[in-house]
Amino acid sequence: MNKHLVLKLAMLLFLSALFSNKLLAQHTDSLPINAKTIDSAYLNETEAKKEPVKVLHAEPLYIDLIRDLGARKGEKEWNVGLGLTDNKDFDSYTALVEYEFAPINRLGLEVELPFTFYYRNNGKVPGDSIPPNRLQSVKLAGQYSFFVSDQLKTSMAIGYIHEFELSPFKGYGKGRMLTGHVYNPFFVAAKRWGNNFHSLLYTGPYMSQHHNHTLYTTWQMNTSFHYMIPGTRNFIGVEFNKELAQGDFDMTIRPQLRVSVADNLMVGIVTGVPIRRENERFSSFVRLIYEPKHKHR
Repeated sequence: MNKHLVLKLAMLLFLSALFSNKLLAQHTDSLPINAKTIDSAYLNETEAKKEPVKVLHAEPLYIDLIRDLGARKGEKEWNVGLGLTDNKDFDSYTALVEYEFAPINRLGLEVELPFTFYYRNNGKVPGDSIPPNRLQSVKLAGQYSFFVSDQLKTSMAIGYIHEFELSPFKGYGKGRMLTGHVYNPFFVAAKRWGNNFHSLLYTGPYMSQHHNHTLYTTWQMNTSFHYMIPGTRNFIGVEFNKELAQGDFDMTIRPQLRVSVADNLMVGIVTGVPIRRENERFSSFVRLIYEPKHKHR
């Protein structure tokens, strides 16, 4: 993966989204006043169903949710992600495949397989100091929306992610395959301001434990803000991914955009800028989102 090419593509998509928004605004100004008050087509498509109530929210692309908030029975989605992180002595390439679905109203479930591959970018660094390639874990997750208010344009949910961490590829067959567990309960609150502006809070402890050793806890506090372009599923926004562990605070700012390329296919592009370059530098991430057709209740 060429990280410079990804960054250039992200900039081009940003400009394309902004340009299409400008054209749409010019077209809207020429419409009758009563036509201007009509919600976007996608907003109506999501919320017009009688039961159960569901509020459209822009979902962040890096720390994504387990199905939409207020999920309806039968909804499902496939995600494929590719990422690149520029570290001090090596680059890490990530890939993920995830499937999420709603077996009942308000409940979303997810299975994810995240892979990480490493490449040394500094010839002076010993090869054995680079982390080994691996399937990071098998992630199982659930999320339940306990509050959905169409009047307040607000949704809230609680959820839990459990990761079964696995040994590197080269360690298969040489010992235990399961190396540890990650416990990650979380809380989500989202609000839409008007028809197009969205804000979301995602927070909770990220607790990892290896071979029954001491539990290591990191607090995650992620906030995101998005603007959804009227009449489309496209949006422009930013995530602020914050972590607090043993008094050490880190934050990565992730500008992002999502572009619809077909009725049920979208592409999201994210760039990551850490506020302090200790080991991790710039990063990029691309998410392909496919939503199979499902029957509404």
